Amino acid sequence: MKPRQEGPSTKAVHAGELVGVIGSVNTPIFQTATFYYPNEKESTWKGELPEGTYIYSRHGNPTIRAAEEKIAALEGAEDALVFASGMAATSAIVLSLLSKGDRIVSMEDIYGGTFNLFKNELPRLGIETSFVPSVRTEDILSAVDKTTKLIWLENPTNPLLKLVDVEAVAKGAHDLGVKVAIDSTFASPMNQNPLAMGADIVMHSCTKYLNGHSDLVAGALAGSKPIVQEIWKRRVTIGGNLDPMGGFLLLRGMKTLAVRMQRHNENGMALATHLQSHEKVQRVHYPGLPSHPQYELARRTLRGFGGMVSFEMKGGQKAAFKVMRSLRMIALAPSLGGVESLASMPLNTSHVAFSAEERKRLGINDSLIRISAGIEDIEDIIEDLDQALDSAK
Repeated sequence: MKPRQEGPSTKAVHAGELVGVIGSVNTPIFQTATFYYPNEKESTWKGELPEGTYIYSRHGNPTIRAAEEKIAALEGAEDALVFASGMAATSAIVLSLLSKGDRIVSMEDIYGGTFNLFKNELPRLGIETSFVPSVRTEDILSAVDKTTKLIWLENPTNPLLKLVDVEAVAKGAHDLGVKVAIDSTFASPMNQNPLAMGADIVMHSCTKYLNGHSDLVAGALAGSKPIVQEIWKRRVTIGGNLDPMGGFLLLRGMKTLAVRMQRHNENGMALATHLQSHEKVQRVHYPGLPSHPQYELARRTLRGFGGMVSFEMKGGQKAAFKVMRSLRMIALAPSLGGVESLASMPLNTSHVAFSAEERKRLGINDSLIRISAGIEDIEDIIEDLDQALDSAK
């Protein structure tokens, strides 16, 4: 009888765990910078380490490796790497796969840190980026030319929760000989597995849903062994690796990913539905609403719609500022994906690197508020938002 494939909740708890070390149930924190040489073979002394052994924590560490194997399992990937931040993971991808004279085609509607890297830093290295102000497959693919080596996607997007047809873009890109990388932070592996849709690399800011407790900054990527091995070489050279304590926190956080995402999905849907009918709200952005322009694509490609909800205020920026100042339980803070609800405005946080004209072109207006719905009782989240909205006269 063919064994049943483990489900995502089981993988979140058990995959990658290095258990049984002196009887431990959890993976220990290997808080060490260096390791004894594993043996005295000549090949080892020449730098060829046996499988499963370690020599220096910048190269690899058992606690970190456990987290990488769990992420690979959750994404259905051959291999994965973790980093000190999501931006470290993003930088490692582009610095490993591109060289001077190469080009990226990127959605323009991406995380501000990624936009800043692509627009302002990579050109100094001779790597240019063409930004496409659209999520339409044909618009993205039409921007590819003979120098393009990578298409960068984000799905769903930050902060307007737009969707791209990952499968269609990946198929078209591969026909053109171009790789596809995708930032899947907003979805998490519980709501979306981009590699199964044809993407070559998936990136996560583990600071968000994967860790889920707002006490860790980390990043990760997953893909095929050849691609991950190539990126690993750059991580060893450039640094940016996560420390063992961070690896332990990430492992701990991922064990509850499935149950947390279930509540995030439920709260996000309930909050979006409530806000849609509020008299002070101009527009709600949430892929689970039938009013979302890509609702059918969301239903077809996402297993859950997530805990991120953004909405535009009637009354403009002044009204939005009043709402933000009036929140009580919901914390005014950047980031997302933690157990607690957070509120921010892309204007002065995630998209501060964008000019006013660039934000306007993407539809990010100055009255936009982004809510990361936590796992609190939805009645309490809604009550806090309602009293804050009532303050916006």
